[in-house]
Amino acid sequence: MKKLLILSTLAVILYGCGNSGNGELVGVEDRPKFYQPDPYGMVYVPMGSYTMGIGGEDVPKANLRDPKTVTVTAFYMDETEITNNEYRQFVHWVRDSIARRLLAINNPDQFSRFIQQPEGEGAVPKPPEEAPLNWDEEIEWEDEQVAEVLENQTDFYIPKEERFFRKKQVDARQLNYDYYWIDLRKAAKKNYDEKAKPEQGMFGNRTTSREDLVKEETINIYPDTLCWIHDFSYTHNDPIVKRYFWHPAYDHYPVVGVNWKQARAFSIWRTQLQSSYLRSQDKAISHEFRLPTEAEWEWAARGGYEGNPYPWGGPYTRNSKGCFLANFKPMRGDYVDDGGGLTVIVGHYPPNDFGLYDMAGNVAEWTADTYDEISDNYKWDFNPFFSYEADESDPETLKRKVIRGGSWKDVAYYLRTTTRAYEYQDTAKSYIGFRNVQDYMGRQKGGNPSDASNVY
Repeated sequence: MKKLLILSTLAVILYGCGNSGNGELVGVEDRPKFYQPDPYGMVYVPMGSYTMGIGGEDVPKANLRDPKTVTVTAFYMDETEITNNEYRQFVHWVRDSIARRLLAINNPDQFSRFIQQPEGEGAVPKPPEEAPLNWDEEIEWEDEQVAEVLENQTDFYIPKEERFFRKKQVDARQLNYDYYWIDLRKAAKKNYDEKAKPEQGMFGNRTTSREDLVKEETINIYPDTLCWIHDFSYTHNDPIVKRYFWHPAYDHYPVVGVNWKQARAFSIWRTQLQSSYLRSQDKAISHEFRLPTEAEWEWAARGGYEGNPYPWGGPYTRNSKGCFLANFKPMRGDYVDDGGGLTVIVGHYPPNDFGLYDMAGNVAEWTADTYDEISDNYKWDFNPFFSYEADESDPETLKRKVIRGGSWKDVAYYLRTTTRAYEYQDTAKSYIGFRNVQDYMGRQKGGNPSDASNVY
C-alpha cells in the first residue's frame, strides 16, 4: 500500500508540473473516473461459490445433475421478469425507428427532420437509408401528411383487405429489428488463422479477418400472442390472446410468447439504449445486458442458501401460515390455490434473500446456455457456460436452450433451483419469459482487495 501511495503522489506531482512525466511511468493522463451505478430495476448478486445441482430431487430418475462446486463472478440481475410494458418499449422503439426511416425515404423534402446529416464544411449528405435517425423529433401520428405516406406509400400498416372492422393497425410482420453481435468464441479458436483471408495493409499482410466474426441478424420482435392457444389443446384462452400483451391491465405481468432469439435481441437493444445515453453524457459505458448463464441463474435463485431446494430456502412450498410461496400448479391441479390462475403480476410473492422475485414459478426463464444432458461434467468450474450458436442447418438437439424456474402451469418439481428443462430457441411459449443480467465491473461491490489477504 505504501508503494501505491508513493506512486499516486508522484503521478500527481509530475502531472502538476505540466510535463509528460519526466520519463517516469505514470500511466495515461486524464482518464475518466468510472463508478458503476446500480442499473434501474436490477439488484446486485455478489460473487460466490456454491455446489451447483445439490439439494435437488431426481424425480424422473434421469441422472441429469452431477453436483460440483462452481464459482461465479458478481453481476446485476433484473429483480423481476421482463414485463409486458418493458418489452413494449422495445416494440415501440422498433416501430418508431421504422416509421422515421420510411417517412424520410418516401418524402425527404417534408420529413428529412427524422434523420441526421453530417454538418460542417465539406460534409457529404448520406442517403435516407443510411443516415442516423433523429430521435429528438417526435412523430405526429395524426398528422395528415404522416398518415398519407405511411398508409399509401409503405407496408407499415396492415393491408385494407386484412383489417378487422376497418381498424388501421401497424403490421406486426414489419416490426423487424436489425442487430449485430461478435462471435468471440469463434475468434478464440486456435484454427481461426487458417481460415483468415490475408489482406495487404500498411504493415504487411494481415493474418486475421473480422469479416465472419461480426454477425448481422434480422428478427421479428413482436411476441407470439397466439401461444396461449397453440400451447394447449381444447382450452378457451381467446380472451387472453386478444388482450394480454397490449392492454394496460397486464402491463406489469411477465411478457410471454418471446423466443430465445427475441430475448437476445431485446438484450442487445437494451445495451444500445443505455450506451447511447451514456455516450451522449460523455460517460464511460458499462457491460452489455444479456441472458444469464445457467450457473448464474441457479446461484441467484438460491439467494445465498446452499442446499435448500427452493429460492425461499425451505423444503416446502408453503409458509408457516399455509400460504403458497409461488405461482405454480399446486396439489392435483388447483391452479387458484396459490393466488393465481395463469400468470400474475410480477413481484406478487416475497423475494429471496438477494432481493429477486419470482425465481420460482409465474413463468420459466430463458438462460444463455445450450441444453446438454451431461454438460455439468465438462463445463469449467469458474463461470461455467456451454453455448452453441445453432443455425438452420444444425441438428435440432443443438437448438435446445436451458429454461429454469418453472411456471404457472408446472408442478412443484420444476420450481426447484436445480431442475433443468429446455425448449427450442425458435419456439415461443405462454409459460416462458426472461430477465437480463449485467456483469459487475470489479471484484466485489464495496469490496477491497486487501480484504482477501494480508501478505505483509
